Amino acid sequence: MLKEFKDFIAQGNVLDLAVGVIIGSAFTSIVNSLVEYLINPLIGLFIGGIDFSDWTLKFGEATFKVGSFVNSIISFLIIAFIVFLIVKAVNKVMPAKEEEEEVDPQVQLLTDIRDAVAPEKAEVAEEDALEDPETTDPSSEENK
Repeated sequence: MLKEFKDFIAQGNVLDLAVGVIIGSAFTSIVNSLVEYLINPLIGLFIGGIDFSDWTLKFGEATFKVGSFVNSIISFLIIAFIVFLIVKAVNKVMPAKEEEEEVDPQVQLLTDIRDAVAPEKAEVAEEDALEDPETTDPSSEENK
């Protein structure tokens, strides 16, 4: 069982996934910093110096941090847009995979039968020609 686990971990896909998660979490902290320290103050300039992170709603004892939620939405949109751009760039660079056309199973079966019978027909035609040379002789009276 330990060997199977070692083989599983050593597969390229698992290692690629681990690297992606680590880079993704580092990228998230960069985007959060961008949103909190650059984008929110910039938006605040246009709407009157409001800082989203301070927005709260209070109902009795409950406090809802609406500004933090807005910051999270902005971060998500930035990350989603950057991932979209990365995928789009990779799709341009990577060669397109040729998709195989799906064939109806009945059509495939008939094609297989035809291909299997075709060599037999050719052999039978050759045998007939060898047995009856007059039918294939171009100088015979019937062909004139």
